[in-house]
Amino acid sequence: MARAMTVTIYVPAALRAYSGGASELFLPAQSVRALLEQIERSHPALHRCVCDETGAVRRHINLFVNSSHVRDLQGLDTALVPGDVLTILPAVSGGSACRTE
Repeated sequence: MARAMTVTIYVPAALRAYSGGASELFLPAQSVRALLEQIERSHPALHRCVCDETGAVRRHINLFVNSSHVRDLQGLDTALVPGDVLTILPAVSGGSACRTE
């Protein structure tokens, strides 16, 4: 699939073990919610680090579309277009980068 038709996902170093070591993923999606569903299918361990069992983004994870936090946009319903960048940013705090309890 051509990258021009996809959204880029930046994976922080702390979560790369859950994305097969990739620092970037390229997936097609029309919304943040659809992108998270794509991540769940292609990298389920990464999805478990980002979302809880209900599909909600974990409290200690921040998601940015380009330079805007999704909470300042339309949340998980934020529309995406090819070329957008989703950055996964865990909160800076003590403990494990991926807590799935």
